[in-house]
Amino acid sequence: MTDHTDSFTSSVKPIPIVLALFILYFAYTSIALYLRRRQYIRDHGCEEPPWLASKDPILFTDIIRENLRAGKERKTLETFRNRFERTGTTFRQKLFGRPMVSTCDPENVKTILSVRFKEFCLGKPRMNSLGPLFGAGIFTTDGEPWAHSRTMIRPNFTRDQVADITAFERHVQKLIKAIPKDGSTVDLQTLFFRLTIDSATEFLFGTSVGSLDAPMPGVEGEETQDFAWAFTYGQDACIKRLRMGSLAKIVRSDPLDLKARKIVHEFTDKFVDDAVEYQQTHPDEEKGKHEGQYVFLHELAKSTTDRRRLRDELLNVLLAGRDTTASLLSNMFFMIAQKPEIWNKLRDEIAFLDGRPPTYEELRNLKYLKYCMNESLRLHPVVPGNFRQALHDTTLPTGGGPTRTSPIFITAGTIVNYSVFTMQRRTDIYGPDAESFVPERWEKLRPGWEYLPFNGGPRICLGQQYALTEAGYTSVRLLQAFAACESRDAKGGVWEEGLTLTCCSGNGTKVALRAGKEA
Repeated sequence: MTDHTDSFTSSVKPIPIVLALFILYFAYTSIALYLRRRQYIRDHGCEEPPWLASKDPILFTDIIRENLRAGKERKTLETFRNRFERTGTTFRQKLFGRPMVSTCDPENVKTILSVRFKEFCLGKPRMNSLGPLFGAGIFTTDGEPWAHSRTMIRPNFTRDQVADITAFERHVQKLIKAIPKDGSTVDLQTLFFRLTIDSATEFLFGTSVGSLDAPMPGVEGEETQDFAWAFTYGQDACIKRLRMGSLAKIVRSDPLDLKARKIVHEFTDKFVDDAVEYQQTHPDEEKGKHEGQYVFLHELAKSTTDRRRLRDELLNVLLAGRDTTASLLSNMFFMIAQKPEIWNKLRDEIAFLDGRPPTYEELRNLKYLKYCMNESLRLHPVVPGNFRQALHDTTLPTGGGPTRTSPIFITAGTIVNYSVFTMQRRTDIYGPDAESFVPERWEKLRPGWEYLPFNGGPRICLGQQYALTEAGYTSVRLLQAFAACESRDAKGGVWEEGLTLTCCSGNGTKVALRAGKEA
């Protein structure tokens, strides 16, 4: 009889050896990494930043619950700011065991976005949350794909395109027409978002979606095929995925989100197909011109015929072009509606126009209007916070040790959050009235990295002048059309966050406007 015992024994002997070798290798690499990091920390003089106080210092589940509660109560920004006030301008924490560092220090932000730009990336969270709607574009990619996107898009935001303010006039007049002249309450925020999607789609596609021409679609319970509704709903779904993180993968898909994505993609694809075909039949046409009109898409189609790439880039630019301007306008008018003296001062500044539209140069020279926009962007930044992920071991220049001024060590994979909202309200930077809307502070204020309305470094917003020009032009025309603006905010003028991919008033911008002599 064959003895199977020996063959069985011989077959299992290598397993413990392989396991032992694996354990030894793991131990060796772990010790080597520890020693290498310890030396790196010594060489750079790094010290630990404070830890965020938590009842659960391992998983920080109490902090997660606090984040969820703050989101429901529209107090996320306030909650984060309170943590900085309790702990310091830079602190360490964990999220489901993953290391995280939070900062509102200008030097650290400068390092992340500029000095050590190549050592940080957006990471998977951005693509996982925004990718389903926006694809691989300038706001969702890193490295070479991002650099190529920026190279494609940059020429389309030249001074000639930005200075063509006549393109805004038709849409602004529709906005003014939609506002009651008898002092009835109106939510300007809703109208601003309609305005900017109309102007942005005309600039990008060559055709406006015309949301100001009809009642706002997307009423609860209705089924709609409207692009404006779908684009807004799709963004809301993006921010939900971002907040849920990895848990979003196991949650059942929202049928309305899928519907919204389909509407947005099919609408955009139609224009992309037309643009590619047009460029193939009109290869020598003047830069970006389509039947005499500048069209962003037609210029972009000269760079590539990849339809998916064109759609993704268009939607990425639409996100910035539409939401930045609308959020700036809604936040600014929310604040100036509570201060009649500011409204009157702005009207005095534009009185020389005698009711006519301003030229681009005249618009740029309206200093007090610029102060108001700067102050709005300071107090209520359109993107109040962001994050980056460390590609490998690196450092931030300050925040560690007993004095909170030593460099801090950042391990590879660490998420670094930076709060623009908190940084731009620091009393040690902006004074004891940092939480007040005071446009006059900009007469002498010349901030650096402590003021970051449009990001900074290589990823600074390409469309910032376009957004400021549209916001300024819209403001001038409204100031000319209405003699007075009165707040009708249900909370008595107390601003609450409306936090999605951008940030505006959670209660809208409810005001009463009365027609002026120039209307």
